[in-house]
Amino acid sequence: MKILVTGGAGFIGSNFIHYWLQNHPQDLIINFDKLTYAGNLENLTDIEKSPNYTFIKGDITNANQVQSALKGVDVVVHFAAESHVDRSILDPSVFVKTNVLGTRVLLNEALNAKVGRFHHISSDEVFGALDLDTPEKFTEETPYRPRSPYAASKAAADHLVRAYYITYRLPITITNCADNFGPYQYPEKLISLAITNLLEGKKVPIYGDGLYVRDWLFVEDHCRAIDQVLQRGKIGETYLIGTDDKEISNIEVIRKILKILGKDESVVEYVKDRPGHDRRYAIDATKIKKEIGWRPKYDFDQALATTVKWYQDNNKWWKRLKDKKFDDYYNKQYFKR
Repeated sequence: MKILVTGGAGFIGSNFIHYWLQNHPQDLIINFDKLTYAGNLENLTDIEKSPNYTFIKGDITNANQVQSALKGVDVVVHFAAESHVDRSILDPSVFVKTNVLGTRVLLNEALNAKVGRFHHISSDEVFGALDLDTPEKFTEETPYRPRSPYAASKAAADHLVRAYYITYRLPITITNCADNFGPYQYPEKLISLAITNLLEGKKVPIYGDGLYVRDWLFVEDHCRAIDQVLQRGKIGETYLIGTDDKEISNIEVIRKILKILGKDESVVEYVKDRPGHDRRYAIDATKIKKEIGWRPKYDFDQALATTVKWYQDNNKWWKRLKDKKFDDYYNKQYFKR
């Protein structure tokens, strides 16, 4: 089987490529990536010479480039997206271009190429926010209520994917996942930023009161879920990927990292909250568990310790990313708003 992975030099995409080649060594992977700030070919240096792996630098908004990359492809796994809420607040336009217009181009060319499956990676953020004092969780039937430019762009992409299935019969599946963490995550998200800041001897910025709750998913568990959806998922269906019982507040996540690194809370710095900050996300993963048989393999504490160890062992990787351009963004986002 020949698979086109869009955004394969990014965090989840590169982890997926590693996972797929380890578990399906007979398949061919094409990594199609524009190499924006969050795309890093160093994530894939150990497999770059594999005969089963090919990298193509390209932009999903460019129909000619996409058309060329899709030749002979059986399956598309679409990760490519602008994905950081904070950056979408600073500049929504690039999110609309990549996440909406880019997905439209990719869908159209996949339809023309008659691919056997188009799998779209989405987010639980399309469903909006939940209250802290409710047992409610997101399901596949939850109405869309995006509250950030990022979430709105992903919601629009989801609707386009479904429209191509209903209108043109393009064989699609969609997964909406919880917040991911693990190796190769660009150091701007909560966990990767906190770990790298602490390893640098810096403080950890926390928005507002730190009580925002997320459902945390180790990236390898996400990759396994996609694999099983591709094998056993029903065409046209959506599956939510979450842990069900790992809702943890931001400050509790940071406390766990502090404990692993032997530090106290004096290094935590509460900063002005970001606009429209969603209070809580929580996923009911009953459908994917019952219909497909997927369950998370990793305990949160175990996976967090593994992640911290990875950043400790790979400081050259992340230190190169935290350059002057990163510092300018970081200071603007946390301290100059």
